[in-house]
Amino acid sequence: MAGPACAPQGAGADSRNVAKFVSTDMSNRGLTRLAYSMDPSMRALAIRHDPGVRRADLWSRPEGWERLDLNTVPNLGFTGDAEGETAEELNALRSFSKLPIRPMKPFYLSPSSPEYGRALECLSQAVYYEAAREPQLGQEGVAQVVLNRMRHPAYPKSVCGVVYQGAARTTGCQFTFTCDGSLRWAPQPALWSRARAVAARALAGYVDKTVGSATHYHAQYVAPYWAPTLVKMTQVGQHIFYRWTGPWGEPPAFTGRYAGGEAYLSPAILGALDQRTQGGVLSPEAQGISAERKITLAVAGEVRTYNVVDPTAPGGEKTRVMGVLYSSRRQPTADEVKRINQSLEAIERSMDAKSSTPPSLAPAVTTANGPAA
Repeated sequence: MAGPACAPQGAGADSRNVAKFVSTDMSNRGLTRLAYSMDPSMRALAIRHDPGVRRADLWSRPEGWERLDLNTVPNLGFTGDAEGETAEELNALRSFSKLPIRPMKPFYLSPSSPEYGRALECLSQAVYYEAAREPQLGQEGVAQVVLNRMRHPAYPKSVCGVVYQGAARTTGCQFTFTCDGSLRWAPQPALWSRARAVAARALAGYVDKTVGSATHYHAQYVAPYWAPTLVKMTQVGQHIFYRWTGPWGEPPAFTGRYAGGEAYLSPAILGALDQRTQGGVLSPEAQGISAERKITLAVAGEVRTYNVVDPTAPGGEKTRVMGVLYSSRRQPTADEVKRINQSLEAIERSMDAKSSTPPSLAPAVTTANGPAA
């Protein structure tokens, strides 16, 4: 009995609410008046469900999050290193350094050396597979980078070691052709002869001054993630060349000696990473070069700012680089401090003894040459 008796009342209440809603002034003025008649909690609830109000998501979710397929991660248009037009745009955003490009010392490997044949083969492969259709200057730049790395403390000390560093890794090989299957294809004879001539010339002491101390390069149509961490030096053909930052990228830092062993590519070399761009940076800081201060000097009207480096900082022998001054000051040892203090005490005692001696009253003795001593 209770249910049927209440039904008419509920139906009547619904009809009255509908009639009241239809008769409500829905203009902006009317809605504003209605909003101000609500208590704060009711007004906040109405605003939250108002479809016409655009607001930031309370959980910072992007617009359209409810339609996002979590099984497909969006890549925002990038797939690792940028390629194509996007890469060229990214490369153009970063200007070339205005720092001088200093030439390297020549490297000589005698053709009579037992290491020469393999070194020439590896260097020819690098020139061919990296720059076969580049102008000669571009090929010479690639050869110079290989030799620069060979003499830099951070890389292997043989030509083949440099070229095949990281070749056992699916990613991280230093020269792409060593791990992407390019070696399965025989080189074209004419282009191979050209690349081999460039390699032979480099091993005979030729220095490519255009790229200087460059240790990295990439094609202009790719933008690798490591590029902004290096000094952008110059572009030759399709390749942009880079060097390490700071003193570690200047010619005096290339102190490594050729060790030979071209036939032996150890597992450590084949699985190694580039210490500069792929982790474990062999940085100047590790050599103690970071302990420095700046000083500005004006010489002959020319003002220059130099870095003054503490030569006693831990890390071994320091690399002397143009534009860097090395302070000769060091902390004295305990024995040196003791000797210095003893010398000062002796000087003070002698001065005290002289000051306590009364002046002589004896008449001066004159000689033919003047007063006697």
